[in-house]
Amino acid sequence: MSDCCCPTNTSTKTKQICPECGATCKSVGMSTLYHQVRFPENQALITDSYYFCLVKTCSIAYFSNAGNTLPKQLLRSCQAIQNDALCYCFDIDAEQYLSALKAQRAEPIKDFVMQRTQAGECACEIRNPSGQCCLANFKYLETSH
Repeated sequence: MSDCCCPTNTSTKTKQICPECGATCKSVGMSTLYHQVRFPENQALITDSYYFCLVKTCSIAYFSNAGNTLPKQLLRSCQAIQNDALCYCFDIDAEQYLSALKAQRAEPIKDFVMQRTQAGECACEIRNPSGQCCLANFKYLETSH
């Protein structure tokens, strides 16, 4: 599951501290923002280096080096974030996957996502508000629960 579908997920990613909650946040591309931020706010985005705050309780979704901030309620995926989305591409949330893990039925779910990703049928860069591949979320959830 180390292969990633996102060509922009490289070692050149930078990190910054969220101005609201203090979490360490990774950079995201402008393409992610244009797809994630709702209309009409997406038309007024200022090109800059942006970072995504993944802390669910933080009101900030994106912030930039220039001090621009965008709240989570402006995102198309706001509800998915609140529902602990695990895979934004194929609409799988953490609760569904944890239930499948407990019932020993998780492998087909993970295999499906891996197969679709390998076939180039995912869209993490635009569907995941972090702009990063969703595959790592499965491993994280498995090891943290």
